[in-house]
Amino acid sequence: MTTTSDTTTEAAQSGAPLFYTRPVPLQADVHADVRILPGKLEFAAGSNSIPLVLGEFSLALHHFPILFAGPTAVPMAAVGITTENLFITDGLWADETYIPAYLRRHPFIFIDTGKDNDFLLGIDEESPRIVRGGEEGQPLFVDGKATDMVQQALEFCGQFTREHEQTQAFSKALLENNLLVERNATIRLPDGREFNLNGFFVVDVEKFVALPDATVVEWHRSGWLALIHQHLMSLGRFNDLTRRQAERNAA
Repeated sequence: MTTTSDTTTEAAQSGAPLFYTRPVPLQADVHADVRILPGKLEFAAGSNSIPLVLGEFSLALHHFPILFAGPTAVPMAAVGITTENLFITDGLWADETYIPAYLRRHPFIFIDTGKDNDFLLGIDEESPRIVRGGEEGQPLFVDGKATDMVQQALEFCGQFTREHEQTQAFSKALLENNLLVERNATIRLPDGREFNLNGFFVVDVEKFVALPDATVVEWHRSGWLALIHQHLMSLGRFNDLTRRQAERNAA
C-alpha cells in the first residue's frame, strides 16, 4: 500500500505535506488577484490512501477501509488497490461517497510559525485550483479585504488542526499499548488478476479485548473505544474496493 510515513497539517521546512507543492502564508498584497476554482481533485488521483482525522471515522467507515500507516500510525482511508484513487474520475469525486477533510481543505493549510499554538493560514501557490485575475473562480480579497472564503478556510483549517492533534494522541496510545499489527492483503478480481496491498497496520483484536479495565474505562470516556470499533467495522470495505477496481477495468 502506498502511504506516507507521516502526514501533518502544517507545512514544514523539510518538505511540503502530501498533495502540497509550495504552501506559503496567505497575504493580501501578494495574493490580491488570486481566485479559487471549483474543487476538482486531480491532484489526489494517483494516491491510493488519504489521511483522516478522528472526527471522520464515523462517516469514512461506510465508504473505505480505515487503516494505519507509518511509524506514527497515521489513520488513512484506503481508496485504491493499485496506485490510483478509485473514487476520482476526471478530477471529480464519486457521487454519494464521503470526501476526506484533507482533500476538502486544499489548497489551504495551516503553517506552523514555530511558536506554541501559533499558525498562519497558508495556500499552495502551485495548486491547479488557483488562478490570477479574470472572473473565473472565487476571489480571496476584494479591495484589500478578505472575503468569506478566507474566513471559512481559516475556520476549517483551525478545526482540522485541532482534530489532527487529537488524532496524534490516539495513534500514540495505540502504539504505546502495542495494539497495532502489520497486515498484507491480496485482492482477487473476477477476471483472476491479483493485487497485493502491503505495509499497513490494523488493530489486533485479541490485544484490544485484553486491555486493562482501567484503560477500557478511560478510552470509553475519551471516545477512543468507539473509534477502534469504527476502524474494525471499516475493514469490510475492502470488498467495495475490489468492486470498484473491477468496474474501472471493465469500463
